[in-house]
Amino acid sequence: MLGSKVKLFSQVMEEVYGSYNPSSNSSWKPKPYKEGKGRYLWTDAFGVCNFLTLFHHTQDQRFIYQAESLINEVHEVLGRDRNSKERLGKATDSEPLLGGLRIGKEDPEGEEDGDGQYFHYLTKWMFALNRMSIIKGDQKYNNWAISLAKSVHPYFVYIKDPKSKRLGMRWKMSIDLSYPHVPSEGNLDPFDGFVTYRLLAEASKDPNVLEKEINDMKSMVMAKYSHYQSFDALDLGEALWLSHWYPNEQWSLEVAKKSTLCLEVLWESGYFFKRSNHRLAFREFGTTIGVQVNSFAAQDGRWMERVNKLNDEWKENLFSRDKDITPVMYCTSLIPGVFDKVVLSSSSSSSENK
Repeated sequence: MLGSKVKLFSQVMEEVYGSYNPSSNSSWKPKPYKEGKGRYLWTDAFGVCNFLTLFHHTQDQRFIYQAESLINEVHEVLGRDRNSKERLGKATDSEPLLGGLRIGKEDPEGEEDGDGQYFHYLTKWMFALNRMSIIKGDQKYNNWAISLAKSVHPYFVYIKDPKSKRLGMRWKMSIDLSYPHVPSEGNLDPFDGFVTYRLLAEASKDPNVLEKEINDMKSMVMAKYSHYQSFDALDLGEALWLSHWYPNEQWSLEVAKKSTLCLEVLWESGYFFKRSNHRLAFREFGTTIGVQVNSFAAQDGRWMERVNKLNDEWKENLFSRDKDITPVMYCTSLIPGVFDKVVLSSSSSSSENK
């Protein structure tokens, strides 16, 4: 069963990122998704992790190389302005993330769904770099993730109430981080930062490297977790994924319980049974990933059957909406791999030593 999943997983990734010729290691580059949309940060964060998952299951070095190449391409494309000329902020060739990373939206900045920087996309990229660092045994990638966190944190986090010093977050910033496109706070942004920053610090040689940033996020999470609620399939899946990293902490237990209950309401309401053209597959893959890795959600044995049902349903229409986010997240739903903390604990030795 796993072998057939790995084969399908690999085939879909090849369809998205292009075929790989072992004799031309140094020349392989991920193909752009389509005209005007060469890279997309959320999708490519999942893409890097998917290549690492394939390496974990096959021990084939090609997947490490493809992950590296994808990382470099993202830094070259999304770490520059939309004209591909200047690096963002104070970034350099050796420190490519000091100005953050663009989302990679097709529409220009200023449009309703235009380009800019999303915090929850940036944390996904930090996570992908962290996984690469651990599996390859190379601190460079985790250090890049830390520099990204330190660079963008002051722009997304601000003092919301001067009297109480209560912090808030901005959901979307301009490409140059000079002003907020969307000043409101994302439902999970503080949780994203709190979990991701801690994973980066734990993998660093200096465990206190993000102490201030972690404390900022913690203060927001502690004020927010008891009120958490959502009826969005992706949001709930992400909440389950985030809470599975520190399952014994009170905020995590509460978020896992609430997310599982809300997902059950969503399932019973018939949301997942609507016609496919009224749903978005990648949002449902958020659900299917979250319930697979979170032990609290997994206690309900019905969810594995539901995951298989949804994967089978969407398999027939993987590329009908888009050529990137849907098929790439489908692969993660098929095998969560390095998105699961259990795989982290079994990937302690680097690929260079294998």
